[in-house]
Amino acid sequence: MALWDRVKESASTMQTQLMAKKNDLKSGAFRDASMAMCALVAAADGTVDPAERQRVAQLIGTNEVLQNFPADDLRSRFDAYVDKLTADFAFGKVSVLQEVAKARKKPAEARAVIQIGIVIGGADGDFDKDEQAVVREACFALDLPPHEFDL
Repeated sequence: MALWDRVKESASTMQTQLMAKKNDLKSGAFRDASMAMCALVAAADGTVDPAERQRVAQLIGTNEVLQNFPADDLRSRFDAYVDKLTADFAFGKVSVLQEVAKARKKPAEARAVIQIGIVIGGADGDFDKDEQAVVREACFALDLPPHEFDL
């Protein structure tokens, strides 16, 4: 199977798993950690161009699992995290990873945050090394083994 197909299949599998847990994913910690994860993936290479920011925001708005929350609320949180990362990537990343870590107390939510990162990262068919690296860092912040997600 080609790498492209494996990435798409993995993202699709993660989305299916997320949908099965949708009703359990309604906490503020999950919402904040998910938006922080999306911002990390969008800024994984240290920059976020406007087209990429718009693409990720659109994915957030159309993700069925995230529809438990008001779209405007998600967008403002995502934008705030991206702004932190673009202002000073190294410092912003520490702060944004702290937001991700807030989902650590509930293992189902923690796993869902990682799955959202993989879905967002793989949505364009290229879950690249930088995106994998930030999702791996988020695994550590959430006390989850990266190998559980093939990272």
